[in-house]
Amino acid sequence: MASLNVGSLGEYIREQRRNAQYSLRQLAEAAGVSNPYLSQIERGLRKPSAEILQQIAKALRISAETLYVQAGILEERRDEGLELRASILADPLINDQQKQALLAVYDAFLKENAARRGPAAEADTDTGTPTTPAQTTTDGPAA
Repeated sequence: MASLNVGSLGEYIREQRRNAQYSLRQLAEAAGVSNPYLSQIERGLRKPSAEILQQIAKALRISAETLYVQAGILEERRDEGLELRASILADPLINDQQKQALLAVYDAFLKENAARRGPAAEADTDTGTPTTPAQTTTDGPAA
């Protein structure tokens, strides 16, 4: 496991909080952590656990995986996938339920493609190209 990159993690959380138009106190309450603790995380003085990161992500309505990558807990697997997720979550033209539906469909397609390619597919970054013509005719999850 990589060491926590707390400075940039705190800056990232602060940026996401400001984008969501939350005060420090509002985010702390929504995430179920104390105001001083969240302030210390944002200033890079504390290393939050994966559970706390998950609570913060949920309150910010962003992917916990994104925070784990920022914290250095997870390696960034697919730049394009994370960028797409961030774009969907940041889109002001759709509501939160629609954002979650889009992400669920995307995840279902990734899992389906990985299952068809086998165990080696986990390391494959080319998730958009089907390996056989039959794969392009399957029905996806209902939206």
